[in-house]
Amino acid sequence: MLIVVSPAKTLDYESPLATSTYTQPELTEHSAALIEVCRELTPVDIASLMKVSDKIAGLNAARFAEWQPTFTTDNARQAILAFKGDVYTGLAAETLTEADFAYAQQHLRMLSGLYGLLRPLDLMQPYRLEMGTKLTNPRGTNLYQFWGDIITDKLNVHWQSRAMICW
Repeated sequence: MLIVVSPAKTLDYESPLATSTYTQPELTEHSAALIEVCRELTPVDIASLMKVSDKIAGLNAARFAEWQPTFTTDNARQAILAFKGDVYTGLAAETLTEADFAYAQQHLRMLSGLYGLLRPLDLMQPYRLEMGTKLTNPRGTNLYQFWGDIITDKLNVHWQSRAMICW
């Protein structure tokens, strides 16, 4: 079984980590292409595009500027420990054992506007870029067009060998 969940807007890069185990995201070359587009946006552009406050727009302009193609534990954290929305609060990842993390790594995927599809232990640098954002990019006018076939192909690989549940 493979469970696919949405990302969360709220991020936590401060609390202690429940595991030191991590993996690298699989689609970073695509993320880098989106970062190039996002780096061209001003905070005013970001506020309008994402319908966020000036403060959040400024924070995300800085995050886009600081994003690095090399992911380390100094600039990133495991996705399952970084996201803090309702689904992730319910998962209570901070209480998982190493065996639980290993199971989640095989059976859970997180959709992401910037990273496409993340495994729980994939390192993720802080960002805000919702899948529904109408961002003109090399593959179209929104992130669904950017990620569509890429995510579909990744999920189809899993679909062939497992049942899939999407929330």
